[in-house]
Amino acid sequence: MLVIAGVVRIDPERRDEAVAAAVTMMRETRKEPGCRSYTFSADLEDPGCFHIFEEWETQEALDAHFSSPHMATFQGTVGKLGVREMTVRRYAIESVGPLR
Repeated sequence: MLVIAGVVRIDPERRDEAVAAAVTMMRETRKEPGCRSYTFSADLEDPGCFHIFEEWETQEALDAHFSSPHMATFQGTVGKLGVREMTVRRYAIESVGPLR
């Protein structure tokens, strides 16, 4: 399994646009084969900060995601939101289990 996690900071004045784009992206991506979870979360203290968390079954599923039409639309929108920082990392996970 792969986990994608990161932070995107945008112009806080563009927050409503970012939320609308993120909701559409989440809805479409969650329909994709191999997507276990896909979430954007707004930071509670910083209106220009969003956290990303994704879980993918395989690299092939993630690659297909990057080629999807909704990804192209989303990337076009993000480019207009005054991105100030984007730090996203990919983690390969060997096993998953309960915290305790």
